[in-house]
Amino acid sequence: MTTFPTPSAPSDTSRTAPAGLRGRAARAAAAVEARTPAHRDRAVDGLRALALLAVPTGHWLLGGFTHDPDGALRNASPLSAFGFLAPASWVLQMLGVFFLVGGYASVVSYRRSLERGRSRGAWLRGRVARLGRPVLGVTAVWGALVPLLYVLGVPVTTLRTGSTLVIQPLWFVGVYTLITALTPYCVRAAERLGAWAALPLAATVAVVDLLRYGPYAEAVPSWLSVLNILPGWMFAYQLGVCWGGNRLTERHARVLLIGGAALFATLLLVFDYPASMVGVPGESRTNSHPPSLLVLALAAAQSGAAILLRDRIGRVLRRPAVWAPVVVINLSAMTILCWHQTAMFTVAASGSLARSVLGTVPGLTEAPDSLPWIAARLLWLPVFAMLLVAIARYARRFEAPWPTGRGAVWPRAAAGVLAAGFAVFALGLAG
Repeated sequence: MTTFPTPSAPSDTSRTAPAGLRGRAARAAAAVEARTPAHRDRAVDGLRALALLAVPTGHWLLGGFTHDPDGALRNASPLSAFGFLAPASWVLQMLGVFFLVGGYASVVSYRRSLERGRSRGAWLRGRVARLGRPVLGVTAVWGALVPLLYVLGVPVTTLRTGSTLVIQPLWFVGVYTLITALTPYCVRAAERLGAWAALPLAATVAVVDLLRYGPYAEAVPSWLSVLNILPGWMFAYQLGVCWGGNRLTERHARVLLIGGAALFATLLLVFDYPASMVGVPGESRTNSHPPSLLVLALAAAQSGAAILLRDRIGRVLRRPAVWAPVVVINLSAMTILCWHQTAMFTVAASGSLARSVLGTVPGLTEAPDSLPWIAARLLWLPVFAMLLVAIARYARRFEAPWPTGRGAVWPRAAAGVLAAGFAVFALGLAG
């Protein structure tokens, strides 16, 4: 499996002079450039990095907090008060792009693995391990922290709020793992049907949407919407598999872009789909959990645009100074996904604990229902980002292969027990 080069540490020069800082950065970027394989598809990596950064940005912008009467933190959303922010979710909801490049990278990796004589099972185990280690790491750490913080006096409601935030993005890992396991079948579908392989998935979602939102919706059981989870997120992944197998041309990409945009507008303006791509508290309908046809329309348009822009993105990423950050982001992909909510919650919980001194902090623990909140929240984003970087310095070790042998059994068992305990607490399965 192709991996990214690990940036080498630059030599120690001046720590204060701007020229020295720029020089170290330039040398680090040059080192990354020199260690990048010639066959690396930089455009795909750039698209993955963009989709990855959209996840914390969206959660940090659209995730607020408020205090309940007992002073505990609870989750709140600015979308409840500011419906005009819904278009921001169209830009920040880039999971379609993430699944697109995931499908592309998977088919390339899968075929190379088979060419090297590895079995399908060995390829899949490697993929699952890369996804599972960071998830086990973050849930185990939280499993250890929750009882400690409770003993220190943090309210249970606040701890549940933080636990919900941690669990929130991890659903993606489970769905992505399941879809990854289906890669061989996606490859066969692409070989037989070409670019049309994704159409049955979209049709399935359309039928389920018609049943749950149509004239006979009252007679349809609520669990029916669950049927959209797999085909809904697999749609863009299948497009990526077709793309990686050279089954998608620029003509197909234009159809995806124009057709997806037209369908998106039609669903919004004619069929009254919710405008927000993320759930809004109090609303009976949501687009993303599970995905509706509007999500697929957006994914189609984004996928078409991504494919059409591939060459331009690749040329831009030939610049070492632009390419190096992309490598760093991709190296820390699962760390960003698993820990960005922890960074935001840590800052908010700190502000909540200091409430007697600081009062309610604008943009942090203040209810997200005023325009000044939006301005204040933008000022907090760099703080969240810096804390995430600090956390990532230690949490990235969960992405590396874990030690094997007899001495590694007990640490893994302990991590499993802690992760299971955290899941029970976060999902409200006890008490």
